[in-house]
Amino acid sequence: MSRVLILFASMLCAGCTTLMSSPDYAGGALAEEAPLRMAREERTLRSQNESAVNEPRSIGAKHVLVMHSGSERKPPEITRSRAEARTRAEEALAKARAGQKFDDLVIEYSDEPGAEDRAGDLGVFTKKEMVKAFSDAAFKLKVGETSEIVETPFGFHIIQRTE
Repeated sequence: MSRVLILFASMLCAGCTTLMSSPDYAGGALAEEAPLRMAREERTLRSQNESAVNEPRSIGAKHVLVMHSGSERKPPEITRSRAEARTRAEEALAKARAGQKFDDLVIEYSDEPGAEDRAGDLGVFTKKEMVKAFSDAAFKLKVGETSEIVETPFGFHIIQRTE
């Protein structure tokens, strides 16, 4: 046991900076920044909690889905490249921003089977029912607002929140 103490003492004498640069929980120099870091973390958590409380449990939305050859569940006739699909989605978004009716954009651009029949309407859904990227974008929208282009494994989406 005395060998351990001698070894520890020699490490300190040899200029070991482990304690000086160790994390705050070990009492090192980083401990000086602990109150600032804790305040930042508390602000972040408070902000996340507020947004979670204010976020609705479910929303309604429509979407245009532009698929490409690598999209999951794509119909066999979809052969465009990812870049071509992105360009097509950008074109649809530009028309949406110019005021074209969203239902018309669905008919003209959406590759989702059955989208024309329901005008791209997805109904009401909870955040966990859709893939994360889609849900994150859709739940940030206000009613009537249209998203930027959102990429998921299914392709490129343009989302319009309906309720």
